Amino acid sequence: MNVFRLTGDLSHLAAIIILLLKIWKTRSCAGISGKSQLLFALVFTTRYLDLFTSFISFYNTSMKLIYVACSYATVYLIYMKFKATYGGNHDTFRVEFLVVPVGGLSFLVNHDFSPLEILWTFSIYLESVAILPQLFMISKTGEAETITTHYLFFLGLYRALYLINWIWRYYFEGFFDLIAVVAGVVQTILYCDFFYLYVTKVLKGKKLSLPA
Repeated sequence: MNVFRLTGDLSHLAAIIILLLKIWKTRSCAGISGKSQLLFALVFTTRYLDLFTSFISFYNTSMKLIYVACSYATVYLIYMKFKATYGGNHDTFRVEFLVVPVGGLSFLVNHDFSPLEILWTFSIYLESVAILPQLFMISKTGEAETITTHYLFFLGLYRALYLINWIWRYYFEGFFDLIAVVAGVVQTILYCDFFYLYVTKVLKGKKLSLPA
């Protein structure tokens, strides 16, 4: 554990809490991509199956349980409790174009050809592109609510901090995970345009819109 991983975890947790509070307080999931949230639920489910096989620390187990529980709570709010407010007509990204290639890649490129390792690898690859339906939805509708942009900012910040965490671990612990690093770089690149617009518009009180 180092400060970059800790702050990365906290940024990730902040993003999840922001999203849940946004939906619950407004009683609406307008502007939120249900498909992205389904992908994140799939990411956490396949990544944290080791909860049943190993114990690392109380912190590690707690965070895993929180991520899994919150991801399914978000899916529940979008597709069941506040379904009437869900903009499914705008959430049209073809997620099979993400899941199928990622599934194939996880079988071909992994650390160990075992069920848990393949599923972990699948989750790493999928997380790197899981935000695409949300970004696509924003570009299609033309703009995003400020609270939604805060959620996306903290989600991107989490990934960027984890990249620094990998660099730290390489130089100070001699640890390097090529799969996690490459996937993290891809995910961070996807957020670059959003980060620029967030700093130049949202932080100045303007509405954010992504080019169609």
